[in-house]
Amino acid sequence: MTLQAAIYGLSGERLSPDERDFFRDADPAGYILFRRNCVDRAQMKALTDQLRSLSGRDDLPILIDQEGGRVARMRPPHWPEFPAAEAFARLYDKAPMSAIEAARANAGAIASLLREVGVNVDCLPLLDVRQPGATDIIGDRSLGEAPMQVAALGRAVLDGLRQSGVVGVIKHMPGHGRALVDSHLELPRVAADEAMLEADLEPFRTLRAAPMGMTAHDVFEAWDKDRPGTLSPIVIGEIVRGRIGFDGFLMTDDIGMHALSGGFDERARLALEAGCDAALHCSGEMSEMVAVASAAGPLGDKGRERLERAMATIAGGPAGPGYDALAGKRDQLLAYA
Repeated sequence: MTLQAAIYGLSGERLSPDERDFFRDADPAGYILFRRNCVDRAQMKALTDQLRSLSGRDDLPILIDQEGGRVARMRPPHWPEFPAAEAFARLYDKAPMSAIEAARANAGAIASLLREVGVNVDCLPLLDVRQPGATDIIGDRSLGEAPMQVAALGRAVLDGLRQSGVVGVIKHMPGHGRALVDSHLELPRVAADEAMLEADLEPFRTLRAAPMGMTAHDVFEAWDKDRPGTLSPIVIGEIVRGRIGFDGFLMTDDIGMHALSGGFDERARLALEAGCDAALHCSGEMSEMVAVASAAGPLGDKGRERLERAMATIAGGPAGPGYDALAGKRDQLLAYA
């Protein structure tokens, strides 16, 4: 089976006939869901079942950004709210071990609800080290300002997700915490020198064995003055794969973000040529997806092996307690903050 080196978003609550035909032909590496795709439990389960039936793959990666706080695709009244990462960072200042346990329990609680509706990959944890004066696009989504703390809490998140049957994605490599502008809107340029950037790499290096990762669209002037990280063979090859040592499945951040320019075929082509395993396209706009598909090509042998290895980490299904027990444990621990 040949998979396309792309991950696509969907336009609405169910697959349209055009989407069904396109996805059947493209056979992408996976899919990603957004708020427009998340109505209630029955609708989401029907949608994810349809995607798996279309692909013929039980281990089809179906992604979501369910971080907690302001980044949550599944929302009340059908799903509970989850705390932002900052809650665990605050607790870490007082009781590090309690914060680690709380982060693990929270991630497990999130994952238990994702599995219920057929979602098996969460784009979490952020390992971006929070920096004073940076844009709030990271802000309270960060696990802290100290690299060791970010790594410790990030490991707990990965463990909690996996124990409840969901693959985690470390993001945004090699670090988005210094961005002064929102990459959804414009291209961030990071002027920090090599020594300063070492702190940003540390959490990613510590968790380099994570199953999946996502790139940052920032220009890192110390490494490549001309190209954003996602499109830079230097950043992907020498920094992410080399200095960090990450050998998991690497996807781009959304190539529809305004940090990138050019046609969608060019964005996808340059990202894959830089060394990303798959291009992530989120809008669900058919014309854009057709352009991505024209450039994406098949998932390479190494990318396929990385993807299979990542999905195998949850092959046994959920092994942890259910939502109520995990959320209760989290709340009890966060009360100490």
